[in-house]
Amino acid sequence: MSDARERVRAHLLAHSLKRGEFTLKSGATSTWFIDSKKTICDPEVMEDLATLVLDVIPGNATAIGGLTMGADGVSFITAGVASTRGRALRAFSVRKEVKDHGAGGRIAGVLEPGDRVVITEDTVTRGASQLEAARVVQSLGAQVVMILAVVDRGGTAGAIAAKEGLRFEALFSAPDLGFPYEGA
Repeated sequence: MSDARERVRAHLLAHSLKRGEFTLKSGATSTWFIDSKKTICDPEVMEDLATLVLDVIPGNATAIGGLTMGADGVSFITAGVASTRGRALRAFSVRKEVKDHGAGGRIAGVLEPGDRVVITEDTVTRGASQLEAARVVQSLGAQVVMILAVVDRGGTAGAIAAKEGLRFEALFSAPDLGFPYEGA
């Protein structure tokens, strides 16, 4: 395990992991919850996290983003670190609903037709949010080249993405953090 990977994993376990009784977005209950934004947004490991993301995303990707709020930290931090390393990645958010004022639309940030996009998410159980973001991006003429989660707690997102012809990767799985998958 690389030093960066071990530092991010240790931070997730120390700062993002919660034990107790939790109701997940799907309505299912769990004895553990991971608020990975507590790690993603901590300057102690931001650069390490971005390094891990940059190590796995395709070299020809031109944009990174996903459904707000889950994707925002990963996308913006990765694009910022990439720019310091001479790699240009546009960053964007997909709004949950169409904005009915201003310029409208569901995209905030920079996404252009023809972009080769990595869809990100902080933590995924089923993968529904990532697929929603992928469909919005595709409808605007961009190509999704990968779906990436920081933590895959469910173990089913890869199969769901594959059914749509999309590649899925996770930086960390539930077993990497000492838990069984909780597919929903």
